[in-house]
Amino acid sequence: MRLIRRHIIECTILLISFLITSCASNEAIYLFTSFREPATEGLYLAYSTDAYHWEDLEGPYLKPQVGESGIMRDPSIIKGKDDTYHMVWTTDWRGGTGFGYANSKDLINWSEQQYIPVMKNEPDVVNVWAPEVFYDDINDNYIIIWASTIPFRFEKGEEEEENNHRMYFTTTKDFKTFSETKLFFDPGFSVIDCALLKRGDEDYVLILKDNTRPMRNLKVAFSKSSLGPFTNTSEPFSDYLSEGPTVLQKDREWLIYFDNYGAKNYQAVRTSDFKNFENISNQIKLPDGHKHGTITTISRSVLDGLLDKKDKL
Repeated sequence: MRLIRRHIIECTILLISFLITSCASNEAIYLFTSFREPATEGLYLAYSTDAYHWEDLEGPYLKPQVGESGIMRDPSIIKGKDDTYHMVWTTDWRGGTGFGYANSKDLINWSEQQYIPVMKNEPDVVNVWAPEVFYDDINDNYIIIWASTIPFRFEKGEEEEENNHRMYFTTTKDFKTFSETKLFFDPGFSVIDCALLKRGDEDYVLILKDNTRPMRNLKVAFSKSSLGPFTNTSEPFSDYLSEGPTVLQKDREWLIYFDNYGAKNYQAVRTSDFKNFENISNQIKLPDGHKHGTITTISRSVLDGLLDKKDKL
C-alpha cells in the first residue's frame, strides 16, 4: 500500500508540474512596438503578460534605412501565418510617396528594408502617415491602410489644404506584389491614425482619429467588410489631442491604447461593445518615452531572445 501511495503521490506531482509548465507555455505575451522622439533611432519594444503593465525591452532593434528623412515612426507589426513578423512604418514626416517595410522571425534579425511607394502616382501628395497592417483571413491577404493628404481633392473644415487627410489602402499576399492604391475611408472630414479590427463574421471596427481642428480625438466606425464602407461614426471616446490608437483583445474585452499627447501621457480604455468605454489609464504602466505603435503577440522563446538581446544593448 505504501508503494502504491508513493506512486500516486509521484504521479500527482508530475501532473501538477506538467500543468504548470503547460500553462506557462500557453501564457499570452503581448508585444508593443514603439519609437522615440525625434524618431531617428528606430524600433523600440515593450512586453506584457497581463496586457496592462509593460516592461521596457529598450532598443533600437531596427534602425531606419529607407526614406529621405532617416526616421521610423508609428511602427505597425503583425504576426503572419508562418510566424513571420511583418512591420511597416512612417519614413517621412513630409514628402515621400511610401512607407518602410521589413520582416523578422525573432524581432532581432531583420530582412533588408524596403520602401513601398504606394502613392507614387499622386504627384501632389503631401505625406504618407502611420501605415497600419491587418490580416484579412477571408481573402487570405494583408491590408495596409495609411493617411495621406492630396490638396484640393476633398471638402475640408478649418484645417489647411495640406492637412486634410483621407485613408488609403493596398493589399498584398507576400509583401512583394501590391494591389493598386485605392481610397479606404472618407468620413467627410480629415482623418488619420486608423486601426482596423475584426470582431466576427461581417463585423469590423475601425478606430480613427478625427483630425479636424475642433476635434483631434478618437472615435469608432463600423462595417460588415474589412474594406468598408465604414459608417455610424461614434462620438469621441478620448480626450482632445489624442492619437495613435492600437487595440488588443483580452478575454471578452478590448483594450484600446492611445497617445494622449495633449497631456503628454499614455492612456487606455476598455470596452466590450465599442459603445461604452471605461477609462483604465490608472491601471496601466508603460515605459518612459513610449510613442505609439501597435500590439501583437509573441512566443516565450521570442521573448527570451529579446531579453537576452536587451542585456547586450
